[in-house]
Amino acid sequence: MKSMDIFEALMTRRSIRQFTSDPVSEAAILKVLEAAMMAPSAGNAQPWHFVLVTDRGLLDKIAEIHPYAGMSRDAAAGILICGDLRCERYPGNWPADCSAATQNILLALHGLGLGGVWTGIWPGEELMQNFRELLGLPDEAMPLAFVPFGWPASVPPTPARYQPDRVHLNGW
Repeated sequence: MKSMDIFEALMTRRSIRQFTSDPVSEAAILKVLEAAMMAPSAGNAQPWHFVLVTDRGLLDKIAEIHPYAGMSRDAAAGILICGDLRCERYPGNWPADCSAATQNILLALHGLGLGGVWTGIWPGEELMQNFRELLGLPDEAMPLAFVPFGWPASVPPTPARYQPDRVHLNGW
């Protein structure tokens, strides 16, 4: 597995929506999930669960139930990131905690030469319910995002995004 410098990963990561048909190894998926679980969380509660979706029928169904996840049809797999309200030490922090885990997933994918895209679910009640029903989630599981992933079929260019007018020193 290839890896890259952290700043190269941060500066070149892009949302990938087109994938080749090449499979992703179990070792690469494990590495991505390990990276997800290294994310910071309030009180180190780690209030997350991850549903790995590799079944082609489920990936196709996700493309049908989520209006922005059509790329799931071509993805090798996907990861549903859920907050578990039973695991929170500081209630209300699960979205930030699971967002950090989602970003780690995206960076880990990119670092391995894979690509993925963050498709948001929370706070859309209908989307959350669709994922609960499709994947048999318990009521306490709060689906935050779904990341379809695989080997990139194409990679968009990386524009410079630094905006000095968005930085304020010692106050707004």
